[in-house]
Amino acid sequence: MATAHPLTATTDNTSHANPSRPTRAKAEADADAAVKTKTSPFRHLGPNWYAPVMGTAIVATAGAGLPFDVPGLRTFCTAVWALALTLLVALLAARAAHWRHHRDQARAHLLDPSMAPFYGCLSMALLAVGGGALVVGRDWIGIQAAVALDAVLFSTGTLIGLAAAVAVPYLMVVRHRVDPSQATPVWLLPLVAPMVSAALGPLLVPHLPAGQARETMLLACFAMFGLSLLATLVMLPMIFARLVTGDPLPLALTPTLFLVLGPLGQSTTAVDKFAVAAPGVVPAPYDQGFGILPVLYGVPVMGFALLWLALAAALVLRARRRGMVFGMTWWAFTFPVGTCVTGAEGLARHTGLVVYDGLTVGLYALLLAAWAVAAVHTARGLVSGRLLAAPRPALAVPAPTTVRTT
Repeated sequence: MATAHPLTATTDNTSHANPSRPTRAKAEADADAAVKTKTSPFRHLGPNWYAPVMGTAIVATAGAGLPFDVPGLRTFCTAVWALALTLLVALLAARAAHWRHHRDQARAHLLDPSMAPFYGCLSMALLAVGGGALVVGRDWIGIQAAVALDAVLFSTGTLIGLAAAVAVPYLMVVRHRVDPSQATPVWLLPLVAPMVSAALGPLLVPHLPAGQARETMLLACFAMFGLSLLATLVMLPMIFARLVTGDPLPLALTPTLFLVLGPLGQSTTAVDKFAVAAPGVVPAPYDQGFGILPVLYGVPVMGFALLWLALAAALVLRARRRGMVFGMTWWAFTFPVGTCVTGAEGLARHTGLVVYDGLTVGLYALLLAAWAVAAVHTARGLVSGRLLAAPRPALAVPAPTTVRTT
């Protein structure tokens, strides 16, 4: 038996005793619920709201690695990181209020196959802000505070990411009852979170005691690299097959095609960080093996990322011409592109090729433009209340009818 979508289901306001009109008690209860829903800004605040934190943090960390020095760039990046930290703290408090006062809606999000994968964004938001503390945040808060902050956010984000990488696929198997025609790039989100840990964990390696602690951390990051990469290779063919054999994604979901860039750019970034951290941490010849990964792995993967970027951009332009309007899915234009920026920065360092410097600058310009557009529209949506409003109820499909033609 078909069930109503948990985010669009409507309440039956009629009494079983008298279908023609509701009882007074039920009418009052429905009115109270409507007022509560209307006045609470947290009821429909889903885990997808961590995407702006991720997108803002990557602007800071990606900008810090650009191949040229622009006066004020470092200060700009640090300020953007501070903004990401502020957004993270505010959002954690808001989400806590959501779980406390609207637990029914929070459970509905977990059981919604279109919303549950966004729990991977919580992990990635924590990791992105923590990594940014060591990259640029240390300029303002000091290296010791930056290390402490990153250690807390990295540990928490990694544990949440690993849990999401297991829990969300489990729910998809036993509760969500999805079919291949419903496959979207959103399914990748919980699987990419461990790759973010793999890419940002090496930043902490120099701050650990020499010996076992450093090697364990680096190899743990390498294990999460493999975990996320293989899981992505399992999931990505289903997404591409759905695109080729089915209809194009709905207009609102078309920006999520950019999410595929996430594991591609983040894995390229990760192998760069492994190569930097490995000397003196893992014994020879394994340190040399890490040293060749950025070129042998990163170059072909970045090539595929550029192919996907072109395909996704073409489909987004097509959707825009057909009336695609702003939604929170537009934040998919930010963090995944930012991972390609950091990946290209690593390739530029390891190859010494100017072409990768140019690619880095071009991708960062795209990232800045996407971030600015998404941020402005999000601010407008928050001020108007549109983005925090209840989802529109699904329209009932009229039953088929027959008419006389003669």
